[in-house]
Amino acid sequence: TGVPSEQIFELISSRLKDMRRSAEEASCSNNPCRMVPKTGPLLRGYSKKGGMCGGFILKASAIALEVATYNASMGRIVAAPTAGSCGILPGMLFAWEEFYGKDAADKERKLTEALVVAGAVGEIIANRATLAGAEGGCQAECGAAAAMGSAALVYLQGGTCEAVSNAVALTLKSVLGLVCDPVGGLVESPCIKRNGLLVSVGILAADMALAGISSLIPADEVIDAMGQIGRSIPPSLRETSKGGLAVTPTAKALVKGLGAKKI
Repeated sequence: TGVPSEQIFELISSRLKDMRRSAEEASCSNNPCRMVPKTGPLLRGYSKKGGMCGGFILKASAIALEVATYNASMGRIVAAPTAGSCGILPGMLFAWEEFYGKDAADKERKLTEALVVAGAVGEIIANRATLAGAEGGCQAECGAAAAMGSAALVYLQGGTCEAVSNAVALTLKSVLGLVCDPVGGLVESPCIKRNGLLVSVGILAADMALAGISSLIPADEVIDAMGQIGRSIPPSLRETSKGGLAVTPTAKALVKGLGAKKI
């Protein structure tokens, strides 16, 4: 990039601090969304009883839900890579910190380096395809965020560059074709719960890559395919709220009741 490495590190370190601050504020925020009730506290409470997914995934999902809800209620977040997908990366990073990073030497530096890895993956996706739901559907937003988080987790767990690449490919392959159909044009439904759900895809892809499982189609080609698929998705399913979940009877009734923009 031509930018000194320490300058990049300082910038990303600042972003990590902002991300941590937003996650902490989100966990205790009382700002309500217009449509989606607070889901993070419900999942946190449930996780104390066990749960089939295990503590790590449930923790990551709860953080993702809280940050995405905080964004929808006008809280300050770090777009990662977009506002609509802002909960996924902090969910994965800070869940890793709690479960695996508490005793790690120079933890903050390691997390910052992982965020650099995630950012590099996002840059590649942006250059080869898109990060915008209006251009490529939700695969380009929440899908990209999950791939970025998966790459970061592989790095944090000491995986190879090849494993990082495979984690990206495995994640993105699992969300190809995911459309962007926000109810009422608001970044609430289905956006918030997609944040909470897609962390699980990224986490499992990271574990698969670390186990030595590779993607038959390499990451660059998967990203290219995502871009091609995004261009094939009709405008009604690319953030316009003119198709998909946004035009269901329940969605229309909710929008009418809220006085939101008509579909």
